[in-house]
Amino acid sequence: MKNILELKPAAAQPRQNTKPMTNATRRSKSRRTESPGHPRAQARNSQNAQRSYERYLVLARAEALTGDRIAAENYYQHAEHYFRSMTENGN
Repeated sequence: MKNILELKPAAAQPRQNTKPMTNATRRSKSRRTESPGHPRAQARNSQNAQRSYERYLVLARAEALTGDRIAAENYYQHAEHYFRSMTENGN
């Protein structure tokens, strides 16, 4: 008959040579140096919104051409979200 410890899965057994995580090791090594109100960050966000808006319009038109009105409407709604993001930022 086998020993009970041999029947346990490997994950249930304690791991050897592991260090507990501390706050210092959990921190991300890359930190943001720009605040959300910084002009460069706003420009980047508006460029991303413009790119996403155009991408969703293309996807919506493609779905409309294939006849899938539901998918097309979904993409149009996504495009509208990014359009509103652009107009809020003054673009």
